[in-house]
Amino acid sequence: MRRRELLTLPAFLWAQSTPIRNLILFTSDGLRWQDVFNGIDPKLMGERAAHMHEARHLRDRFWREAPEERRAALMPRFWGRLAGQASISSEILVTNAFKVSYPGYSEILTGRTQDDVIRGNEPKQNPSESFLEVLKRHWRLDRAQAAVIASWNAYEWMAQKTPGSLEINCGYTNIGGSPRMEELSRMQHQMMSDEPETRHDWITFEIALEYIRLHKPRVFYVALDETDEWAHKKRYDRYLQMIHYVDECLDRLWTTVESMPEYRGSTALVVTSDHGRGSTLDTWTSHGSRIPGADRTWLAVIGAGRPPVGELAKRQCDIAPMILRMAGAAT
Repeated sequence: MRRRELLTLPAFLWAQSTPIRNLILFTSDGLRWQDVFNGIDPKLMGERAAHMHEARHLRDRFWREAPEERRAALMPRFWGRLAGQASISSEILVTNAFKVSYPGYSEILTGRTQDDVIRGNEPKQNPSESFLEVLKRHWRLDRAQAAVIASWNAYEWMAQKTPGSLEINCGYTNIGGSPRMEELSRMQHQMMSDEPETRHDWITFEIALEYIRLHKPRVFYVALDETDEWAHKKRYDRYLQMIHYVDECLDRLWTTVESMPEYRGSTALVVTSDHGRGSTLDTWTSHGSRIPGADRTWLAVIGAGRPPVGELAKRQCDIAPMILRMAGAAT
């Protein structure tokens, strides 16, 4: 597969009159476009193999006859409030060969596939700059102003080419700066997940909100993980609950941003996922090069600077160049 340079613009060239001042990226690992756009899956919602046989309360809560009604029940804030301020696509093509997390995140962050180097989730430093690093340099920011808050500990090597160039808090790393941060640092060790490399998304998101209030970063990335974990465990019930929580996070994040003069009217929130998943009872838990559907994900650009829907990125590797153009940093 041909590698693409980060700063190579894709085909869309919408008129960008005023560059954005702030960029927030939000990802939820392995969150399927099918659930975001169609709501609870009728193929899975009653299946014992998906742990839904005793989840009548979830079926009652999220089932509607029409897909548009189902998605609004599952993600009411996203479809009820945020979608009116967004350009959204369910047809983003994943172009790396592996359709697993690190290659997907690298493709999002660097605007290229690196199949000869990044072939799976092994811990190795990303050999290419991320658009986070490019924006930090373009806007002449100090380290605290370009930050990553993530549940999975892999972001130390995934999100940056140069170690230490970004402020990164991920995994079970403690963080200070306020009594709330110290409290959350203690709590993450008291409510451990069963994944030693990944803390609970609730801790990550609460740290992210406090970081915004304290430091007002201009380049910010919030990365959640538990949608993927519950899917791999074949727990469609818990996966649905996490999607509903992601919806709450997006609403709280955008409410916080819009309440602050440093962000209001000059901020873009980009929401996406690293890979797709299968669409059947046997494959929805999985992804990878052999899983049909793992090469399709979704994208939403909310707020300032968003391109028209028809000119959104079409491929995962187009997201970084799109963001740089929104920020006036493309060459």
